[in-house]
Amino acid sequence: MKACFMGLGYIGLPTAIIAAKHGIDVVGVDINPKVVEVTNQGKLHIIEPGMEEMLQEVIADGKFKAYTTPQLSDAYFMVVPTPFKGDHEPDVSYVEAATRAVLPLLKEGDLYVIESTSPVGTTEMMANIIFTERPELKDKIFIAYCPERVLPGNVIYELVHNDRVIGGLNPESTDKAIGFYSQFVKGELHKTNSRTAEMCKLTENSSRDVQIAFANELSLICDKAGINVWELINLANKHPRVNILQPGCGVGGHCIAVDPYFITADYPAESKIIATARNINNYKSFWCAEKVKSTMLEFELKNGRKPVVAMMGLAFKPNIDDLRESPSKTIVGKVIQMCNNADILIVEPNVEEHKQFKLTDYKEAFDKADIVVMLTAHDQFKTLPWDENKIILDFCGIYKK
Repeated sequence: MKACFMGLGYIGLPTAIIAAKHGIDVVGVDINPKVVEVTNQGKLHIIEPGMEEMLQEVIADGKFKAYTTPQLSDAYFMVVPTPFKGDHEPDVSYVEAATRAVLPLLKEGDLYVIESTSPVGTTEMMANIIFTERPELKDKIFIAYCPERVLPGNVIYELVHNDRVIGGLNPESTDKAIGFYSQFVKGELHKTNSRTAEMCKLTENSSRDVQIAFANELSLICDKAGINVWELINLANKHPRVNILQPGCGVGGHCIAVDPYFITADYPAESKIIATARNINNYKSFWCAEKVKSTMLEFELKNGRKPVVAMMGLAFKPNIDDLRESPSKTIVGKVIQMCNNADILIVEPNVEEHKQFKLTDYKEAFDKADIVVMLTAHDQFKTLPWDENKIILDFCGIYKK
């Protein structure tokens, strides 16, 4: 079997490599020529431990090659972004564009799978496009939806060992997709229909968003009440049936910060808790920026000069280079905008350079700063000592203070 993966990003590229590692002939497709070029050179354009060595291995074995256009295959996988537009309206144009790109290549017996997080009904919508353009394929190809469930930084293990939910347009499509994924997934493959599978992905991330919102709201209350929220959560979690998550400076990434909107956009009257959780997590970033601003003003009034401020972290979670929907990046931008001419040092150890921000080494920034703002709990930051001579705003629990 030859498989074509449309999209070589944080999910598409690792999935393509893992499939190739398990003996499948794989074509990887990305519209960015630079991504295709560096991938074929055996270089990883994302951060994922152990993945670059595996990429080099499957290229050497002739099991994987990247292109800018799709190639004739037996199975096609849509692993492209699904952002939102306007007032948080889901945008499936990338999925549609990838689908139309493979349309001329589809033939009887082929498997077509969407992995991109999508609004409910997207698989049926794409099937309608396929059969409208290629009516001779009606009931002749297999169409399914199978969302990923991986944690950046642990993708190699999770792509293989995590359970997957697979929903076909019909039972035959589900079985065909399961036949493909069973070649490299050791986790259980759960059968359902495409609409349930689509909603399952949205539900998983919306549930996590709600849980994080509770922790973030608790942090706001504790700040006002003069209570250490980290200590409080630790004590509350001693209860055998309580498991409160850790607060942060918001919620980022292309899953939890985006997927709930796919539900609230289609079901606004019914999704009250989900919508409120989104608002709370968005507000937490605004609150953090305001906290930094007020702390800077207090320092200037007390010391007669503007402070040096170190903004520690731009990635949306620890130890990765992914800045998509990052609350840390949003906070940095807001602080720069609100505090003109301030001496702000921006730190992101997992990124070599950034087109918008000048980056500073984390140790240098920490040493120079009067105010240290911990935004992302990178491992490097955990080696920095608590310094009583600095004002430290710990929004991500580095010091639990």
